Amino acid sequence: MEIKQEENGHKGKFFVMLNGKQEAVMTYVYAGKNIIIDHTEVHEVFKGQGVGYKLVEAAVDFAREKDIKIKPLCPFAFTVFKKKGEQYADVLFK
Repeated sequence: MEIKQEENGHKGKFFVMLNGKQEAVMTYVYAGKNIIIDHTEVHEVFKGQGVGYKLVEAAVDFAREKDIKIKPLCPFAFTVFKKKGEQYADVLFK
């Protein structure tokens, strides 16, 4: 499974395609140089496979590469950040 990223101005997304369809997506918006994760959606074809977690992990890797912070407003992303605690603390925008 390949997680792709796309940006359009001040918005972006991490997503997974399956058979030509976007079946998982996590969207974000820029707030200054940092990003706010505002939505995560995973189609039932991927349910239970950790795809949502992988999308958040891709955002964390992106933030580390760009030296930016993440504010996880999406309830799913917020929960992942809470569970990961210290592992993601370096990119958490407080």
